[in-house]
Amino acid sequence: MLDGLRNASKSWVAKALLLLLLVSFGVWGVSGQIFTGVAGDAVVTAGQTKVSALDYRLAYDRQLAAYSRQLGERLTAEQARLFGVDRAVLGQMVAGAVLDEQSRVMQLGLSKDRLAILIAEDPAFQGADGRFSRDNFRIALRNIGMTEEEYIRSRENVAIRQQIVEAVSDGIQVPGTMLEAFAQHSGEKRDVQYITIGDSVIEPVEAPGEDELRAYFEAHKADYRAPEYRKIDFVRLTPEAIVDEAAISEEAVRADYEARKDRYTAPETRTIEQLVFADDAAAAAAHERILAGQSFEDAVADAGRTMDDVRIGTFAKADLPDPAVAEAAFSLGSPGEVSNLIEGAFGKVIVRVTAINPARVQPFEEVSEDIRRELALVEANDVLLDIHDAYEDARAGGATMQEAAEGQKLQMQTIEAVDEQGMSPSGEPVSSIPEQDALIAAAFETDIGIENPPLDAADSGFLWYEVREVTPARDREFEEVRDRVTEDWMAEETESRIAAKAQSLAERLAAGESLEELAESEGVQIETKYGLQRGATDADFGGTGVSEIFDGGPDHSGTFPAPAGNTYKIFRVTSVSQAVGGAENLGPGVREGVRTSMADDLLDQMVAKLQTIYPVEINQNAIQRALSIQ
Repeated sequence: MLDGLRNASKSWVAKALLLLLLVSFGVWGVSGQIFTGVAGDAVVTAGQTKVSALDYRLAYDRQLAAYSRQLGERLTAEQARLFGVDRAVLGQMVAGAVLDEQSRVMQLGLSKDRLAILIAEDPAFQGADGRFSRDNFRIALRNIGMTEEEYIRSRENVAIRQQIVEAVSDGIQVPGTMLEAFAQHSGEKRDVQYITIGDSVIEPVEAPGEDELRAYFEAHKADYRAPEYRKIDFVRLTPEAIVDEAAISEEAVRADYEARKDRYTAPETRTIEQLVFADDAAAAAAHERILAGQSFEDAVADAGRTMDDVRIGTFAKADLPDPAVAEAAFSLGSPGEVSNLIEGAFGKVIVRVTAINPARVQPFEEVSEDIRRELALVEANDVLLDIHDAYEDARAGGATMQEAAEGQKLQMQTIEAVDEQGMSPSGEPVSSIPEQDALIAAAFETDIGIENPPLDAADSGFLWYEVREVTPARDREFEEVRDRVTEDWMAEETESRIAAKAQSLAERLAAGESLEELAESEGVQIETKYGLQRGATDADFGGTGVSEIFDGGPDHSGTFPAPAGNTYKIFRVTSVSQAVGGAENLGPGVREGVRTSMADDLLDQMVAKLQTIYPVEINQNAIQRALSIQ
């Protein structure tokens, strides 16, 4: 995870721009990291465009929060520096500044009407009906710490920048030679032989001594750090929460039953067999034989069919696709009767009914409770917004959450302690959290005692929440996690010894020993995998293994950790097959991926070129002051 964050923080030009232009709430936050603009000392200057220190700090905080959410704990300033957060944000700021300066020089703009449409079309601001929701808009901005004015200015900048980006990247055509080369590269296949080793090839690992265990704990203390926990009160208002079945009279239930009795009526069904004739003469002859006393079974046999061939199933009359067959089948008086010869959709047909299931009306007593609940839910929906308004009025008048809930006969519930991953202090998932992802995310973005706007709940409901207590993240003491530390040390030592053994075997293989000799020495079997393709998803090898197998020539050998824990593969490539066919075999998704990669490269080059046209000045002192703000 940490390596992934480091790598992600390095790609700050094209990919950052493409992602940020989406104004995504899922990963990057509203308007991304380079789209704010507030007063303050200039951190970056490109021509007449300036990026303020506060702008930089806001972007830095959003990036830090995104990384912290991925790790499940808040990163320290030192960790953020090691991951390169400050440098990544600065790179994004520089890219944004030169784009803004180019937009200014080109006098690009955006009408207010178009800006309003773009904001309204953002799915992050839409309600359950798919239309713009001001409440969702307000909540989303609050969650990432932006005012409406900041967001609107930010979104306008995004749209203007996008005009430049699209002018560069839209309509790119990938050269055929590039697609051909990509097809050959990605279409190559390899056969490999391999052995798998695990803890059976090493001596059992014994528990470490006290000093070694404590030293391991100190070296990995951050891994055992207790995350921040929050105590959360919530009130859930849904039709289910306020439904009152006792308020529905017996007369109302009975009246609804009578009004919708067809809903509780199961129609008559019949099990039907049909013998279809393509030839009219054969159909007439068969019909004559049946009238003369031949059994339907014999008629089926004479037609060269089996009973399974003619059995079509059990149907209600309305469900049969052939009206003529339906009419004939449901006009027969009893099971076993055979119809006259009829004109079906596919030729002459003789029908037999083998079973009749009469229509049945469910008695009132069987469905009355279901009807009562449905009617109660309808009434609950009717008063839902009134209760919402009454609750909000009570809070506005100074009532506590508990008091406002009791006033509307709602129940306030409490989550005693939960971290950002939904786990309790014992390490178990906290159960019965309504709208879990949304509630936890929102609760960790607010402060103690803040009255927050409600979240959307299921069934058009509302979920009010309030943070009551915050237990800060802390370093656990050794004795709290002794057993876990012991398990981790032993697991790491086991993996290390297996890895060393695998490396030794790989070196022996490279030095000339055969895979057969290695397999015999370790008491394992040789396995073979055929037709492995570059970039393939393979359950036995994983992405790392596939990459390693393709990281050499036809005689390549090596080792890699397998997806299954504490096992390693030692392999040799036995055959290499060139791709069959060329670019014509590339699917639309692959072609689009190549095109997108080209667009990324062009955007990289464009931003680099703009930095030569509009020389960028970076104020390191302003950056340090911005980062020192607490």
